[in-house]
Amino acid sequence: MLNEKEILELIDEAITAREGAYAKFSNFKVGAALIDDKGDHYTGCNVENSSYGLSMCGERNAVFHAVSKGMNKIKVIAVVGDTEGPISPCGACRQVINEFATEDTLVIMANMKKEYKMVKFTEIFPYGFRL
Repeated sequence: MLNEKEILELIDEAITAREGAYAKFSNFKVGAALIDDKGDHYTGCNVENSSYGLSMCGERNAVFHAVSKGMNKIKVIAVVGDTEGPISPCGACRQVINEFATEDTLVIMANMKKEYKMVKFTEIFPYGFRL
């Protein structure tokens, strides 16, 4: 389990990643940061496209970045958006996270005020599909 300082540091990493978002269509920037099972940190942000279906969420960008560097399992992932309360990963992101999650993977859902809710991934995706 993470302590308060570690949680807030990971949220800060996600906030910093959010600054790089390309959100010229929605103006809704999202940042994500994760720690893998080796303790390495990775970040990502959303990148939109004129063809909306080709846009990519911040969480998936963070996961794909981590995988490209050799990540096998996610220990914890934080997602941040400029929302009233903590932001939650979309369904597509949950499925991608599921591929690299364990029964102990944590999700930190936060906003720009650093209000957050931390849950086990299985709480927000209880019946995930894997081959």
